[in-house]
Amino acid sequence: MSQFGDLYSRYYDLLYQDKDYIAEVGYIDNLIKNYSRKTKTILDLGCGTGKHDNLLCDKGYVVHGVDISQEMLDIAETRRKGKENKLTFGCSDITQLNINKKFDAVVSLFHVMSYQNTNADLDRVFTSVKSHLNEGGLFIFDFWYGPAVLTDLPKTTIKRLEDENAKVTRIAESKLHPQLNTIDVNFDIFVTNKKDNSSIEKKELHTMRYFFDTELEMLCEKHGLSIEAKYGWLNDERPSFNTWNVVWVLQKGDL
Repeated sequence: MSQFGDLYSRYYDLLYQDKDYIAEVGYIDNLIKNYSRKTKTILDLGCGTGKHDNLLCDKGYVVHGVDISQEMLDIAETRRKGKENKLTFGCSDITQLNINKKFDAVVSLFHVMSYQNTNADLDRVFTSVKSHLNEGGLFIFDFWYGPAVLTDLPKTTIKRLEDENAKVTRIAESKLHPQLNTIDVNFDIFVTNKKDNSSIEKKELHTMRYFFDTELEMLCEKHGLSIEAKYGWLNDERPSFNTWNVVWVLQKGDL
């Protein structure tokens, strides 16, 4: 997929160095323990460079992460040192995933579900989730929440970051498609090499879908997944018009 090319993958961790992965994994761990007492194995859909998975291993889970970007996975592989028996990765489109293995929980974080722009792709992911979950297993995913998106419309943002090797500037401009429930996020990424002052530019298009309760509830009913909880991301409050990022906890069957 073009939105996860080599440049974006190389500087992904730098762009999100302010993201609190430790707090996020602690939050997911608490959700898992609140809704299941027997979770030992986790499948992560859209694992990126594997930061969440590495930290989930530290919590005692055995984790398999999948991502469509081999460039991202090349970085993720470097996190397996000393955890070879607990942390694995594979390259796959999550709409076509079939690894012939079941897990106690499936997670999909950092808006991966919002990249499923069509009803058909979303349905395929739910089918895949159900087929890879043990009975009583949890599906935990976050996404952009429609009521909040339409209340607080996306704005142009500029992000500047640097490390010892490079300076990165990312400009994000958004275009709303209300009839499709999607937003085109156009990234202009400028990277300057500090050693020789050379620069490169990369353009990326990320089309993100925002969801409403009723459409996801219908999908859950279709696939036999019960809704255990709906929260604002990183809290235990019900989603509202101020909650762009929302997390749901689903369960396959009964414990």
